[in-house]
Amino acid sequence: MAGLTLVSIGCGSSDVCNCTPSVSASRDYRHQEKHVPLPALNAQEIDVNTILSWKQDPNLPTTQPRTGRELQLFHIATAYLQSARLMKNDCDIHLEISESASKNSPRVIVETPVDAEYCPARRTIQSELAQHNFKLSTSPASELPAPLKVDVLGIAFEDFEHQRGSAQVGTVWELHPAVVSVTE
Repeated sequence: MAGLTLVSIGCGSSDVCNCTPSVSASRDYRHQEKHVPLPALNAQEIDVNTILSWKQDPNLPTTQPRTGRELQLFHIATAYLQSARLMKNDCDIHLEISESASKNSPRVIVETPVDAEYCPARRTIQSELAQHNFKLSTSPASELPAPLKVDVLGIAFEDFEHQRGSAQVGTVWELHPAVVSVTE
């Protein structure tokens, strides 16, 4: 994988579970709604294109509790991980997935929170990426050299429109919280 630059996690440690957010939780959009456990529900099988088709609400208030779709657990059996990084502001692992392996495919963001209950999942994705010669970092240059097949389990979350990923991100809908496993 020539040309791949490996940099360390800028959160004071190479341990992805030892990260301190640079922004207070009170400044994080719908913080309480994003930092919840995955529910003990049967997951609904979907794909990336389904999430891309969900109607977006451009005026969702910052105090909006989870409702409707945001209370459902979803499973994506096969997606392609295109980008991965650790966000400095909230320490969440920020992943971009697509329906196909094409680098130009529309993408959906999935995030694994910094919360202690997600530490094993965070360490797993960090290790799986390392096995493919990719190291999580806080660098904006987070594109994987080649997409990886992944399996995703998470709850829908409607974010707001702001620069939060690559130009290929095609919706404000995310799976957040989510756990991701490399399957290839």
